[in-house]
Amino acid sequence: MRKLVEFIRAVYVAVLFVLLELTALSYYARSTAYTEARLLVQSNRIVGGLHQAVSGVGNFFSLGKKNRQLTQRIAQLEEQLARYQEAATEVALQEELRNLGSSQYRMMAAAVVGNSVGRSRNYITLNRGRGDGVLSGMAVTTPEGAIAGYVVDCSERYAVAISILNSSFRASGTIEGGNHYGSLSWDGTSPHHILLEELPKYAEPKPGDRIVTTGFESYFPKGLLIGTVEEAQLDAVGTSYTVRIRLAADLNTMSNLVLIENLDQGEIDNLQHSEAIRELEMN
Repeated sequence: MRKLVEFIRAVYVAVLFVLLELTALSYYARSTAYTEARLLVQSNRIVGGLHQAVSGVGNFFSLGKKNRQLTQRIAQLEEQLARYQEAATEVALQEELRNLGSSQYRMMAAAVVGNSVGRSRNYITLNRGRGDGVLSGMAVTTPEGAIAGYVVDCSERYAVAISILNSSFRASGTIEGGNHYGSLSWDGTSPHHILLEELPKYAEPKPGDRIVTTGFESYFPKGLLIGTVEEAQLDAVGTSYTVRIRLAADLNTMSNLVLIENLDQGEIDNLQHSEAIRELEMN
């Protein structure tokens, strides 16, 4: 009891002061309508400031959660955009192929799902397979018509093509409009270049000449663009050129390609392996 009395004696002055101040403020607030309105405005301002501060603190601590939600939403939108872009590109390619009309070649669009350029043997994986009508031996080109490789195997839904950037790649090329041809090969030094070897000296290649396919291979139609001549060197005996070609296809950035099937190839193969040919070879 004594301690309670001592506590009241210690704080009664402060308590009395606060009570008197509150009484004075109450009396002042009710003295006129003007002072009541001013005090109301000030109190609302103080309460509003406190509320804003508390709200700001709450928003600050919820920023992490909101950022995560925003990031997740952005990822979902990016995924949807990628699907729409892929669909739009495929529709545009299919429309272009339909506009080509009928010919001895069947064409279809495909998207790149795997690609390498830094190995000695590089391959391209495509999102089309046997179920879509893909066959081994189909040419693979860019939408602009530059060669990229040819199909060597396929599953029900996917196909693998040997890239032009592959030491095992074999095809022939010629200067556009010319009659002389040589063998294409990749020496593994650059993803932007390929060699045309054993080109006869009479071809006289010059920098800037366009090199195209000969059509001798079953997979590439005649006249597809390979690239342009950068430099050419005669061999030691001066009978043929080795030509360094700048590829028209940028195999580092491919995303959509075109597959081409020669519809007459089956008939050609049957003739080339006919019994008459076998008999001639045996004699």
